[in-house]
Amino acid sequence: MRAAFASSFNDADPLAGLTVGDAPEPAPLDGWAVVDVRASALNHHDLWSLRGVGLREDQLPMILGCDAAGIGPDGAEVVVYPVVFTEKGDFSILSEHYQGTVAERVTVPAYNLVPKPAELTFAEAACLPTAWLTAYRMLTTKGRLEADGAVLVQGAGGGVATAAVLLARALGARVYATSRDAEKRDRIAALGATALDSGARLPERVDVVIETVGEATFEHSTKCAKPGARIVVSGATSGHLPKVNLRRLFALQLEILGTSMGTPDELADLMALLAKTGVRPIIDSVIPFSDVRSAFEKLHSGDVFGKVVLDHTA
Repeated sequence: MRAAFASSFNDADPLAGLTVGDAPEPAPLDGWAVVDVRASALNHHDLWSLRGVGLREDQLPMILGCDAAGIGPDGAEVVVYPVVFTEKGDFSILSEHYQGTVAERVTVPAYNLVPKPAELTFAEAACLPTAWLTAYRMLTTKGRLEADGAVLVQGAGGGVATAAVLLARALGARVYATSRDAEKRDRIAALGATALDSGARLPERVDVVIETVGEATFEHSTKCAKPGARIVVSGATSGHLPKVNLRRLFALQLEILGTSMGTPDELADLMALLAKTGVRPIIDSVIPFSDVRSAFEKLHSGDVFGKVVLDHTA
């Protein structure tokens, strides 16, 4: 079958290790299911894989991709939940220990198949299992956001942050979002958030902070949190060792919560929310699977707002 996979590592030029060609068909395993992929979505995780982060030479070739939607073995439309538990009891996402989704077919444990609502297209559904699921869990399970609450999203423009803005609005919250980039602030304001420069003073303190930036914004996150607020962390793109004012932490009884990804039930709840509200993921571009290399090139260029999606029917 046709697939896009990492065949070597190159930190300086990750696309040098990308190969598009034939790959072995998924091996049948007890309790696993084969999905005919209709759409997949790229993540920066795929570029890190091509740099050799999280993979070893002896795992190559490794089919890339975490996110996909398609047709299950019984003919039903499904979304692939990307977290798989290893034999040691650890967990990883597809394309780390198990072959990924940027292929004609992918095999996953049967419990990883989540029914796709008819209201969502395959392209829309393929955007959800990684960034959108993480954002949803940050706001709901971890952040315990209430409908009349206020949210600060740091570093708007990234995949999780942009999803958090749209989802927080769908949940009825007031949303503030920061970015150093004026163009990104304009784009995020168009999504319904109050867009502010990084480090700017907010009109109010917030109930939940969505933190994916880390060191550069963490002090600002604690200053913007109201008493009892939750600061939910799922990334640290600017550094992972911020200074924390412990007096503010205990005096305001703040909670700092870490998370990543979510559960199959949360993915189902996320899709139900989108089906009900009409909110949809922002798609930068849909590129035919026959031109998969150009999709990776676009992601690598950084000139992207929203998800890069592959249409596996074209």
